[in-house]
Amino acid sequence: MTGSSDIPSYAIWGADNVVYGPVEMPTLVEWIQDERVEKDTWIFLVHEDKWQKAENIPDFAMFFRKRGGGGGGGSKEFTPLVEGIKPGMLRRVKILSDFDDQQLGAFVQYMEVQQVQQFTEIVKTGQHGDAMFLILEGEVRVRLMIGSKERILATLSAGEFFGEMTLFDQSPRSADIVANTDCVLIKVDVQHMEKLMEDAPAVATKFLSGICRTFSARIRADNKRFKDTLNFQKGFGGA
Repeated sequence: MTGSSDIPSYAIWGADNVVYGPVEMPTLVEWIQDERVEKDTWIFLVHEDKWQKAENIPDFAMFFRKRGGGGGGGSKEFTPLVEGIKPGMLRRVKILSDFDDQQLGAFVQYMEVQQVQQFTEIVKTGQHGDAMFLILEGEVRVRLMIGSKERILATLSAGEFFGEMTLFDQSPRSADIVANTDCVLIKVDVQHMEKLMEDAPAVATKFLSGICRTFSARIRADNKRFKDTLNFQKGFGGA
């Protein structure tokens, strides 16, 4: 890790068990304010060569006190985007992770937050598609029913999305989506997406670009799996 000797730098032990860094103090403060770093997040103090929980580091403790602070009146530290949903929660979705608060605020005004119970069939094969969904909390499975047997194609968790093709062609659904757990979703329907494109084209473009980047990554991954399968079959056949 590198960093200026005059400016303290840090590393973050993420919830995904990946270490991120080096990160300088202004960036880390911003992450705390966005709730991307929590009280019990482990932070490595590069200049002191030790790990410590965020709430126990004097430079950052004040920000957690402000966040959880009591007291009545006054405005909230976070502008309410939609009831119960804060910027840090929205940024768990990969394609929204680099949106600033203003862009997130514009985006969610056109979307619908849905609470979905475990085992709910959110999307059904053959249904007319008119919306995609972002997963804020919970887990879903993508399945096909072959006769009476369920074949699971993928499992998606918080930060991922599904049903995105309907924003482009409104075609029938090609698979079922079932909630493995209770979920919090953001529904992005075609009508409101078109309205967002009219009213806030920069925000809509950023969102759609994120979808396209994910498409590209998925295609590359699928191509690699297909190539690996062919190489395996070729090697097996030649053995």
